[in-house]
Amino acid sequence: MRLIVPALFAVAIATPAFAQDAPPAESVTPAAEEATPATAEQAAAAREGRARLTIGAGVARIPDYEGSDDSRWTPLPAANGTVAGMSFTVLGNRASLDLIPDVDGADWNLQLGPVAVINLNRTNRDAIADPRVRALGEIDTAVEVGGYVGIGKTGVITSDFDTLSISVSYRYDVTRIHRSGIITPSVNYTTPLSTKALVGLFASAEIVEDEYARTYFGVTPAGSIASGLPVFTPSGGQKNINFGGLFTYALTGDLTKGIALVSGVNYSKLVGDFADSPIVAIAGSRHNWTFGGGLAVTF
Repeated sequence: MRLIVPALFAVAIATPAFAQDAPPAESVTPAAEEATPATAEQAAAAREGRARLTIGAGVARIPDYEGSDDSRWTPLPAANGTVAGMSFTVLGNRASLDLIPDVDGADWNLQLGPVAVINLNRTNRDAIADPRVRALGEIDTAVEVGGYVGIGKTGVITSDFDTLSISVSYRYDVTRIHRSGIITPSVNYTTPLSTKALVGLFASAEIVEDEYARTYFGVTPAGSIASGLPVFTPSGGQKNINFGGLFTYALTGDLTKGIALVSGVNYSKLVGDFADSPIVAIAGSRHNWTFGGGLAVTF
């Protein structure tokens, strides 16, 4: 048996990408995408080929862009379910599919499947408060497609039902906006406190290529004239580290069915050239906090 939060868990830990003009989802919550363990009902649905659906909605306080020191509120939609034995997750601009059904009675759970992200970082200048970054102009929307692989273990520390999972994903920009790839290793831990309450922790990092760094964190000579920020040409590498936590409580039913309240917080720290970029070091901050909450209902 495996217990886990409904799909809104990933929403509540507040990826900034759920609004069309927000930063990309991977900048805060990659762990929620690939390695989210399923509820007991989801596992049963996968084994039996039954359909199951969780939908959620909430709000979050997010940075204006990746590395901004300004923030705003945004709505957060989400959905998660099982169809034909395969589990899917749609979180705003992010979608993934686990092609490997759970095995009845197994403590270990393999995860493998495709993932796609619509990168919306700095695609809407009206959503950016800082006039210098706004003067750099908008970046076209990028579509990143790839896959992930992961493994989870149930019954690790606190009980027979807590779950520890690790995963790594790779995505590449198929729209040729930043023409580069993103690698995201992540680790998640969740444990139920009762049949109605659950807490979780996660950590992740992102490694990106040169063109990604220059597209979203560079300042060209023309951009320097327009914004007043100094010219900057960053190199790729590790972009950030993320830590977060969540809490969910079933208002009706239990963690496997009914309505649940979910809340969460995420801390992201930019590192290396990404932290040194003028849009971060001068116009923003390397330290980004995101928090939010909402409701999820599982059918």
